[in-house]
Amino acid sequence: MGKGKQNKFKERKAASYNREVKSIELRLGQRARLIVISFKDFDRNQGETFEYWEGENLLSLAVIKLQGVCGLTRIEATYQQIIKEYPKGIFPDNSDFYHPKHIPEDISWCSMHIQGKECVIGYFEDNIFYVVFLDKEHRFWITEKKQT
Repeated sequence: MGKGKQNKFKERKAASYNREVKSIELRLGQRARLIVISFKDFDRNQGETFEYWEGENLLSLAVIKLQGVCGLTRIEATYQQIIKEYPKGIFPDNSDFYHPKHIPEDISWCSMHIQGKECVIGYFEDNIFYVVFLDKEHRFWITEKKQT
C-alpha cells in the first residue's frame, strides 16, 4: 500500500474516532473532563521507586507519557489503548503484586506502557488516574510470551 493510501486511511480512522468521541460526549451532555494524575495512593512497598526509575532513565519517559495523557479524556486514553482498563474488581491472580489495603477492592485496575514492558499501574476514579505501582518488568499482570 502506498504512503498516500496509508495516510488517507489514518485520516479516515482519526476522523471516525473524533466523531465517536464527540458522540459519546454529546450523550453525556457535556465535554468529558481531561485526565488528572494523582500519586496519593502510590505504594512504595511494591514495584520500583521513583529513584530507581530515575537511575534506569525511565522516570522522565514516564513523566512525559503521563503529561501527554493529561491532554486526553479517560474515554480517549482507553479508546486509543494508551491506558488499558481491566474488568472492575479483578486483581490479577498471576501477579507478583498484592492488592494494597489502602486501595478500594471494587476498582478497575489499569496499565499504561511506558516503553516495551515497563508499565505504570493504577486506577481511575472519575477523571483522576491514581498511580499505584511502577512495574519495570511487567510483573503486575504477568502474561505468557507469544511465539516469536
